[in-house]
Amino acid sequence: MGARAGIIVTGTEVLTGRVTDRNGPWLAETLRGFGVDVAHVLLVGDRRTDLSSALLFLTGSGVDLVITTGGLGPTADDLTAEVVGDIQGRPARLDPLLEGRIQVIVTNLMSRRGWQVDPEATALGVRKQALVPEGSAVLEPVGTAPGLVVPVGRGRAGPPVLVLPGPPAELQGMWPAALADPAVQRALAGREELRQQTLRLWNTPESELAATLRQIEPALGGLEITTCLQGGELEVVTRYGPAAQPAYDGLVAALQASYRQRLFSVDGLTVDEIVADALRTQNLTIATAESCTGGLLAGRLTDRAGSSKWVQGGLVVYSNQAKRDLAGVPADLLERVGAVSAEVAEALAEGACCRLGADVGVGITGVAGPGGGSPDKPVGLVHLCVVGRSRRIPRTVVLPGSRADVRARSVTLAMHLLRELLADELPIQVGGPARCSEHRTGP
Repeated sequence: MGARAGIIVTGTEVLTGRVTDRNGPWLAETLRGFGVDVAHVLLVGDRRTDLSSALLFLTGSGVDLVITTGGLGPTADDLTAEVVGDIQGRPARLDPLLEGRIQVIVTNLMSRRGWQVDPEATALGVRKQALVPEGSAVLEPVGTAPGLVVPVGRGRAGPPVLVLPGPPAELQGMWPAALADPAVQRALAGREELRQQTLRLWNTPESELAATLRQIEPALGGLEITTCLQGGELEVVTRYGPAAQPAYDGLVAALQASYRQRLFSVDGLTVDEIVADALRTQNLTIATAESCTGGLLAGRLTDRAGSSKWVQGGLVVYSNQAKRDLAGVPADLLERVGAVSAEVAEALAEGACCRLGADVGVGITGVAGPGGGSPDKPVGLVHLCVVGRSRRIPRTVVLPGSRADVRARSVTLAMHLLRELLADELPIQVGGPARCSEHRTGP
């Protein structure tokens, strides 16, 4: 087995969910790309005993390197350097040169921001940040906090501990210097190439995939396969060494044979990327008219940089009046079949194309809940339609979950209907307004 690492993310604000952890995932993926397997990612608050327990566990777990993030500031709850020193058997010592460098950084920072701070309190905070475990290598601050590489003390066994700041920009800015440290280099000397590939399936239960994998299990030697089902999409992530490449190629071939159209990505591309690339390469534009999703689809389509080249715009048409006035849905159609209907979804898609001059349109209408349902139109009922110049795809579903779940799943379904439509759509150069004279509102 190659080099392995353990990560400790510190901070009560992260532990309680007030702040989302960005450091653990970034470090895990960066280390994987560097050929280092991550054995553990631990999340601990700002309690000395909890941090000590986490460090004792990881330093005794057989990993080659322990990495901590956070807890290097000037306040009383910033304990990481001190606790790491205790665990490694290296008492804290004041580094006067480091203290001077941090003081300059803090003084310049306060001057730029116009802060008026008690000089005595500032000096105490700076001194705290300049207390480092004896024998540690200091990594120059990117913000105000230095990083540290703390080797295990004499007469002890265990890996070095790499101590990094908590702000993601500071951590990532310090990373090249951390990797260049000799102790870190020695700890990770056994790293090996570790490949990771992602396959994506649509509308496939995990249990069905599990049965398929069991059938081909003898051919999967050397592959570490994990699956995650979210919003109707099944993500299959496989990690392996170079020697297992033939086994991975066999896995892809087996899934392609078993799932055909449901295996929509063999190169890790998301459905959003596939749709955007199809619109761009086919020189097509898109517009949306959304009721129950309230503009979420338009937001998702415009998440990608450069989307102004293919997204014409989006209409949020919640009321019947908005459906009539903005999307051009005929009043008699709304009266005859109601706002939540397949016919209105199609009219919305056509209206989006017509009113915004797009080649491709999407219409969504439904009952997101939690109220508003009826026996004929229950909560979770959603009608969607995507229209292009050569074909259209209507879809009616009843989706489970909360209001947020129904809305999110509706948007994901719309993206997959677009993917299906664009796989066969013809790249026609004529603009959208020409179709307005034949604005169809029925099947």
